[in-house]
Amino acid sequence: MLNKKILYLVHCVDTEGPLDETPNESVKRFNENYKMNLKTNIINLTKIQNQQIDLNGLEASAAKCFSKKMLDFNNNWKKIDSMLDIIMSSKFRNKFKDDFGRGWVFSWHCVDHMGLLNNPRKKDIGYGKVFKHYQNIIKKKRAINDEINWHFHPLSITKNPLAAATSYTNNYELLNYIIARRILDNDYFPTVNRPGFHSERIDSNFFLESWIPFDYGNQRFDQDSDQPDMVNNRFGDWSRAPKTWRGYNPSIYDYQSKGTLKRYIFRTLNFGTRIRCIEEKHINEAFKEADKYGSAILAYCNHDYRNMVEEINELRDKILKVKRKYKDVKIYFSGAEEAAIKHLGFQNKTKPKLKISLRDNNIFVAELIDGEIFGQQPFLAIKDKKGNYYHDNFDIEIPNRKWIYTLDIQTIKINEILEIGIGTAGRYGKYFTKKITFNEFKK
Repeated sequence: MLNKKILYLVHCVDTEGPLDETPNESVKRFNENYKMNLKTNIINLTKIQNQQIDLNGLEASAAKCFSKKMLDFNNNWKKIDSMLDIIMSSKFRNKFKDDFGRGWVFSWHCVDHMGLLNNPRKKDIGYGKVFKHYQNIIKKKRAINDEINWHFHPLSITKNPLAAATSYTNNYELLNYIIARRILDNDYFPTVNRPGFHSERIDSNFFLESWIPFDYGNQRFDQDSDQPDMVNNRFGDWSRAPKTWRGYNPSIYDYQSKGTLKRYIFRTLNFGTRIRCIEEKHINEAFKEADKYGSAILAYCNHDYRNMVEEINELRDKILKVKRKYKDVKIYFSGAEEAAIKHLGFQNKTKPKLKISLRDNNIFVAELIDGEIFGQQPFLAIKDKKGNYYHDNFDIEIPNRKWIYTLDIQTIKINEILEIGIGTAGRYGKYFTKKITFNEFKK
């Protein structure tokens, strides 16, 4: 693809598995959003959908939020799998091929539903439930170009399962637990983030900068939302972020400003939902940047708990319409990580490789022998003989080269450990993981 103008097309799916909401619960949510007190029944839900409730000019806003389309949830895995049978088929993917003969590609950003007090939306609760389901589907469908990536929803301060939240500080224990299990249970480490609720803050900016090099979070949009629960950029505040489709490095104190951090944030607008939906003008912007600079990434996202068939068909038509105006720009369907690596020119960068050893039965060492890691240290995961998972920091012996961890009474005794794992993203993408049981070490 050298000497060609390329627009990478990236479909990020916030992959959360089944979701359900009864008509009564929908009206209850309406009452909360619009400060009303309607009886929770199907009759009132129909009135909302038909704009028959006086909302002082917000009737269309409510009808959009609670439309039949928006409430037609895939509320079990059978419905999701039926949808996946369609959209992951060769017939559907290849309905519109790119300029390199590729069909549609998905980036499945898998979440873990954990720590909730109860489960009114009938989510698949437990570590790895969504992740493993999509791992199996991708393998079964032989979807070699699809990617599995990272998605995290912070719990609210009350752990209310119906509440949205943005704080990573309040969720570090859960974050570290999930990543530790990704390493030890799945030989996986995240390299691409899609922020839950499209939201980042100062604490998540620091966390992501420590571990994950690529971030498809920027939802810069020209207008504020007409949804009462989303006004003033309540969730996903990207009002000051760059409008570019080429990505940027954020500032340490403001994720929306260009700065000197290593992570790359890419713009990603929604489709098939009620806020910040991608329009023809946005697609035109991306093609224009690719034409001017030689490369850009047009990224768009939706959810697997809604039927994506018609949403994708509609978006494809928009892309094809704009493409006709840019004869010199080639399009390339891509996973999120692949697009970032190729767009940034990192194809020939070596992924990291770590050498792991044990000294004196109590010093755990990770030594960098190839490539470069993204953060300041690898991620240390520990599983004890009782089945508990832990994460802790290393001591730094040589910055960016060598790290040490002491196993003793101050941390965890060596005879209590079943296995350890090391994981890290590469400075330029890709990842390294290594899992070792303690009887493998030579004493």
